[in-house]
Amino acid sequence: MHTTPGASLHPDYSLLTRQVASVLEGERDLVANASQFAALVYDTVADLNWAGFYLTCPSRDGAREDLLVGPFQGKVACARIPFGRGVCGTAAAERRTVLVMDVHAFPGHIACDSASNSEIVIPLIKDGKVLGVFDIDSPSLNRFTEEDQRGLEAMVAAFLAATDF
Repeated sequence: MHTTPGASLHPDYSLLTRQVASVLEGERDLVANASQFAALVYDTVADLNWAGFYLTCPSRDGAREDLLVGPFQGKVACARIPFGRGVCGTAAAERRTVLVMDVHAFPGHIACDSASNSEIVIPLIKDGKVLGVFDIDSPSLNRFTEEDQRGLEAMVAAFLAATDF
């Protein structure tokens, strides 16, 4: 488990959302902003083993859309996930945040890291298009709450407002 000193299980999401806007101010590049955002979340939210992005791309055969790993902090991850598969693919396909208390009970869960036990995935939707997802994993069961969901969704909204795709 990764926990930076000062990270919190119950962070002040209002403050973190303002920090996102401040850290990303003046830069609109996707890779730079996604890297900064993932690092900020990983260092301020406790009890995580992964925080990062999967970005929408065509599948290898061009028949569907996939999610391709983007900037992240944490352990090595799955490189490509089809829309509709696993927690990330479900969030992308259904265009909604998916909060999972126990990933092992989630139908079709993809075990990129066997140490992950709970997960929250927020879709990146801009101008009606799913651009990807922001994914956070924890080694603890029941790690994420509805408060985390609301706070992380506000942070993702600030990221989207500050970033060009």
